[in-house]
Amino acid sequence: MSLPVKLMPHHGDVTTMVRQMGWEWVVEEECQTYLSGEAVVLTQAAADDLLEGATTLYQMMVEAVPEGVPDDFLRKIGIPERLWKAVRHSWEDDRHWHIYGRFDFAQTPEGVKLLEFNADTATSVPETAVVQWASLAAAGKNEAQQANGLYEALVEQFRTWQGLNPELEPALLLVYLGGSKEDSTNCEVLAEAAREAGFDTHVCPVDEMEVSTLGAERGIWAQVGAEQWRRFPFLFKLVPWELFVQLEPELCADLVDLQFSRSVMVANPAYSLIFQSKGFLAWLWQQFPYHPLLLRTEFTPFTGKAVEKPYFGREGQNILVRENTDVSSTTGEYGNQPHIYQAWAELPQDPQGYRYQAGVFWAGEGSAIGFRRERGIITNLSQFVAHVVE
Repeated sequence: MSLPVKLMPHHGDVTTMVRQMGWEWVVEEECQTYLSGEAVVLTQAAADDLLEGATTLYQMMVEAVPEGVPDDFLRKIGIPERLWKAVRHSWEDDRHWHIYGRFDFAQTPEGVKLLEFNADTATSVPETAVVQWASLAAAGKNEAQQANGLYEALVEQFRTWQGLNPELEPALLLVYLGGSKEDSTNCEVLAEAAREAGFDTHVCPVDEMEVSTLGAERGIWAQVGAEQWRRFPFLFKLVPWELFVQLEPELCADLVDLQFSRSVMVANPAYSLIFQSKGFLAWLWQQFPYHPLLLRTEFTPFTGKAVEKPYFGREGQNILVRENTDVSSTTGEYGNQPHIYQAWAELPQDPQGYRYQAGVFWAGEGSAIGFRRERGIITNLSQFVAHVVE
């Protein structure tokens, strides 16, 4: 049984509106498809449930991490052994700050249910923080409300991070995997929030970052102009930790080494990998069985309709939906990882057969809502849909 979705017409030239707001660099060619010609209408109570769900779940996750972050726990949830030291160190030192993440929720007749938490490298920041906000004005709904304080929350999080590390020069390098326009735009919005919080910022592909562990050159560097290099004591990486350690083990080891000596602070911190692991969803269920915000999630298969997910799968890849003998799945590059099994949750559905997944950004607390819709399994290519709170 799925909940119905209430939609309202939502048209307008969002590209022009975004440019008028001074955010023209957020606009990609695909910007028009963000506006599906309609918006999800939420009651205030439904919006509050989603935002409060994110705040509560984050606190539960923090509580669920066992004292001392033991090896057995890290092994159980699939954290690469080469990162154990970094994960533990960042968890136990409060100066390492988790800037933001995105909870993916199903709204069900039984209430809001957690599907997963993109804790390390969550995207769709521009769509949520800027484009859907501009869509209200573009559609002539200047009086309309939206559950959207993401940008302001990011500014506050960057300000806090800087305040925790006052002895470090407030210079922040933001890196992403080269060739991804989407990732560079996400970094640009984060950089804008960091600048407002008092950082000097520079955005570049990760392969343009230089790391030195020696003497006076110790630190991370990037070229900021002709013949001009700069050292950055703060790093934001839109590169997943588990991918980093797999593809660039030596670079990752150097970065961790710099972190221990406090030559550089990295966000999101290594401990965000704990929350990123789908294995942690099964661990969370063990600590809070039958909690109203959780779906039954186990390390081993169980009867009934369930979704099988790889520990570090991304973008809806390698998802397997099991119901007795019927199986539907998506392909991808994460199939050889350990898997968890999560009870099926029926997403809200509109008359056209689209299913809607709520993405709720956490940045110190539940801060903003955005929707993705698809007729099948939600992936990173699913359409983004703005919302209005009535």
